[in-house]
Amino acid sequence: MRSSMSESGLVRCFGDASDLLMMRYHDEEWGVPLHDDNRLFESIVLDGAQAGLSWRTILHKREAYRLAFQGFDPSTIAAYSEADRQRLLADSGIVRNRQKIDAAISNARCVLAVQREFGNLDRFLWQFTGYKTIRHAAYRTYQEIPTTTPESDAMSAELRKRGFKFVGSTICYALMQATGMVNDHLSVCFKSPETKVPHQ
Repeated sequence: MRSSMSESGLVRCFGDASDLLMMRYHDEEWGVPLHDDNRLFESIVLDGAQAGLSWRTILHKREAYRLAFQGFDPSTIAAYSEADRQRLLADSGIVRNRQKIDAAISNARCVLAVQREFGNLDRFLWQFTGYKTIRHAAYRTYQEIPTTTPESDAMSAELRKRGFKFVGSTICYALMQATGMVNDHLSVCFKSPETKVPHQ
């Protein structure tokens, strides 16, 4: 991904008028703090599904994922049967990768264990950023943004220890960016904390 400028003159880290879904995702979701357990679990599943693919591919399949995984309720998915697994493997709307589908189901069971221990998934995940949004630096280009950090390393290690799959440090950092644990909007982006955009 690279920064782009829309017809309105607003500079974005990624997303433009040629892909309205990506543009809306950048403007309304990326870097915005998220604390809902089902949405956080959704992000774990989708960022894991992204491995080896582009986020654009996964974003355009997100609504199909939400239907296939019944709103990403961990307790529902943790109880999936072999018939459910076969249904997902046959669903052309999602990435039909056996390992990723199996990981989503087993990760749901891991989420339930985390919820029993911590009260919710939100509290568990946000501990890795000290329960606040981290602004690492005012990067000017997308290439400057790191793909892993000590925080994502720690999250990955702890998730793996608890049995989660498809949670390498790069995936965890993407999760942190997507859920607002990290704000990596470029310094030139209109969503950057350092950028002041005049009211239209």
